[in-house]
Amino acid sequence: MSDNNIEFIHWFRSASPYIRVHKGKTFVIHMDDSVIGSDSFTGLVHDLALLNSLEIRLVLVFSTRHSIESRLKDHDDTSHYHKGIRVTDSQTLEIIKDAAGKLRVEIEAALSIGLGNTPMLNAKVIVSSGNYVRAKPMGVVDGVDHLFTGSVRSIETAIIDKRLDANEIVLIPPLGYSVTGDILNLEARALARDVASRLGADKLIYLSNADGIFDDKGKLIKEMIVTEVNKYLSDNKIPDQSEYQLLNHAIDACKEGVARVHIINSSLEGGVIQELFSRDGIGTMISSTSFDELRQATIDDISGILEIITPLEKSGVLVERSREKLELEIDNFTVMLRDDVIIGCGALYLYEKEKTAEVACLAIHNDYNNSGRGEQIYSVLKHRAKDKQIESLFVLTTQAEHWFRELGFEEIAIEKLPIEKKNLYNFKRNSKIFINKLS
Repeated sequence: MSDNNIEFIHWFRSASPYIRVHKGKTFVIHMDDSVIGSDSFTGLVHDLALLNSLEIRLVLVFSTRHSIESRLKDHDDTSHYHKGIRVTDSQTLEIIKDAAGKLRVEIEAALSIGLGNTPMLNAKVIVSSGNYVRAKPMGVVDGVDHLFTGSVRSIETAIIDKRLDANEIVLIPPLGYSVTGDILNLEARALARDVASRLGADKLIYLSNADGIFDDKGKLIKEMIVTEVNKYLSDNKIPDQSEYQLLNHAIDACKEGVARVHIINSSLEGGVIQELFSRDGIGTMISSTSFDELRQATIDDISGILEIITPLEKSGVLVERSREKLELEIDNFTVMLRDDVIIGCGALYLYEKEKTAEVACLAIHNDYNNSGRGEQIYSVLKHRAKDKQIESLFVLTTQAEHWFRELGFEEIAIEKLPIEKKNLYNFKRNSKIFINKLS
């Protein structure tokens, strides 16, 4: 088998949990109009069709900013902005309506092409659009009348949900309609935020012209929680008003219940797929709380646990456990999840008569070795032991001696083990035994 085939198999196996997790979820994607007509647009459309075929509920919100600026330039005209928001006069509104209509039909046409040897082959992608957004004038802000610039009043979420349930892609232009019949220009990224929040979307994805958010040393920040974004904004002078607004939109979306906000480069080939179907993605991901979840395992976690521990069992690091044994002992396990995919586990076996407990099957996915996640799982197991009035923890290990020593464990003889565990000791494995007394 060629290296390419092996690499593909490895990737497909690692992506398969995300295919299951994302099915039926709602993703709102903001698409900058600069990508439409670019070399990367065809690939992006194919990726959107692929997501639709995987039964992911997609809402596309597109901008018109670059198209408007280009048309205004052709007419030797410019727009006025206040704090990064366009002030829309009647002439500019006509240009916006024309640009929005043209972009809409171009996106619909692109999603209707069935190309051979692509995800679009025989695909029947239905696109739905309409007057889903009710808007109100932004009015006068800081003494500046924004004229035909508006903000969201309400969104027809029930109608959008019906379209999504029918496996249609919902397409929303940056326009809203007032109760008086006026058409109002909306800032597309803020609109995407509001749509995601009111739909209760699982993800809000901003396709931008940047690879994500970078620290002061120019290194990509892969993950941020809201408190970290707030600190980033307070600690850094951000001359780019666009990035400043984008981060504030992300904060607001998370506060309104959107689980994840992703910022990725729209020009990167397969960027959306890489972000959604790999463990760490390729852009910046923002959430309101920690990305990793620790909880007690359930019977539904068996397959995920086996995926983590089977390679370690084959290499002799862990004692082999059958699926049946795991099912019987599942209440002893704690799992760590990332985007609903198990990336680590650990078990606690109580010997209440001796007031001790065994820490066992502590394992982390290879992608997260040396990340501190093993220590996090151990900390949860330790606190669980303390809650059960356990006075010490012990572990049997063949290859993690130093790691446990760093946690405060000390080596003991087999005679110190609880009788039940001592009778089960495998002399062939010759595991070392360590104990940690709990204060």
